[in-house]
Parts: sequence; C-alpha cells; structure tokens
Amino acid sequence: MADYVGQQLCNYTIVRLLRRGAFTDVYLGEHVHLHTNAAIKIIHSGISSNDLQQFQRQARTIAHLIHPHIIRTLDFGIQNTAPFLIMDYAPGGTLRELHPEGTTLSPACIVSYVKQIAAALLYTHEKQIVHRYVKPENMLLGSCNEILLSDFNFPALPRNSDDPGREAQRVAYMAPEQLQGMPLPASDQYALGIVVYEWLCGSLPFQGSTLEIVVQHLAAPPPLPCQYVPLLSPAIGNVVLKALAKDPQ
Repeated sequence: MADYVGQQLCNYTIVRLLRRGAFTDVYLGEHVHLHTNAAIKIIHSGISSNDLQQFQRQARTIAHLIHPHIIRTLDFGIQNTAPFLIMDYAPGGTLRELHPEGTTLSPACIVSYVKQIAAALLYTHEKQIVHRYVKPENMLLGSCNEILLSDFNFPALPRNSDDPGREAQRVAYMAPEQLQGMPLPASDQYALGIVVYEWLCGSLPFQGSTLEIVVQHLAAPPPLPCQYVPLLSPAIGNVVLKALAKDPQ
C-alpha cells in the first residue's frame, strides 16, 4: 500500500495520514501557496476505466453539493492510476471518535446532531441523491463544532471486505430496501434512526454476523429503546421506532 506523505497532489503537500480504510486512505494536505488545510481521500484499491469514468461523474455531482452541513469537495485528480478527492478538512474528527461504541448521549445532544444531519439529508434528497452510508464514522466535526456529512456513496468503488467485522459494521445501518438493492431517501432516514438508537441506548438494535444482521434488518423488530433506557420518554421511543419501520413508506 503506497504511502503518500511528503508527496504533492495538485497544489497540496501530503502532511500525514488521518484515517485508513479498506479501500481508501484520507490524508491531511497543506496548500503549497496558501498554507490552508484540506483532507485528501485516495482510492488505493484500483478501479477499471469504466468505473473511473463513473467515479468522475459522481465526484462532479458531489462537488455541486453546497450546504453548511455537508463536507465540500474541492478538486479531483488521478495520481499513478489512483483517483483522489480533495475536500474540506474537518479538524474535530468523526462523531465515532468523539463518541466511541457503547457511549450514550443525552436527548438534547442527539437532537442538536439530528437537526444538522437531517437538514443535510433533506438537501441531498431534494437533489435526487441518496447518501447510503449514514453512520457516525461519516459525520465530521468542523472548526466551529458543526456537523458535516461526508463519504457519500460511490457505487464505482468496491465495498466488499475480507474483514468480517468491517462487513458487519457496514450493514449495521442499512435499511431493508437498501440491502435488497433498492435504496431510497427513506433509507437514509432509517440509517439515521439506527444512529439515534445507538446514541440513546449505547447499543445497535441488530447485532451478530453480517448475515444475522441482514436477516434482522429484513424481518426482526428492533428491541424497544425503553429496554435499555427505562426512563426514556415514550414519545422519543416512538419516533425512533417509526424511523426503523421495515416499510420505507
């Protein structure tokens, strides 16, 4: 796997690695003239020429999303056959880093987060774009602690992984219709409902192997949130359960 630290991509010098994924790495870059920072996502898995054209079209689409709660895409390029995206840098990291697995949050904190994420999703849905990967790892904290939605779906990129744990984590937030290959705007609402459930209860509603999680998404009702949080308002629990309805309608 290539290490790009010290190299220059477009007008940015790669400073350090921020996050490493199964198919992409994200680096911190510094503009050689302006000395401003950017996040540079490099796809290291290799994609076909046809997929590359699709990736370019998708990058162009995402670059036109201008919203206070969506990370901006600034540029696109190819370095030694590896496509890369240059995006705004969010210095606060991800909400997963801020709130590790098992953490519970207050309803007031959750409402603040959800208002920002839902506003971003409404905007993208009005643009006929479904995010498909709404989860805490893809929610970033900006310089003013605002939430920035990132990592929109790129179908041209591979998603399968040899790591069973990573695969289970990938499907943990997916709506039934998305698992069946028919993602809708409601699929993002379902995923956000899973995130809210996790923040309220300190646990995902569906757990197990990848196959077990998929089967539960398709057929099993989620455990009632009040089982984890006995003092939870029934009204809040009902909102979460509505978001997790199997029928996207």
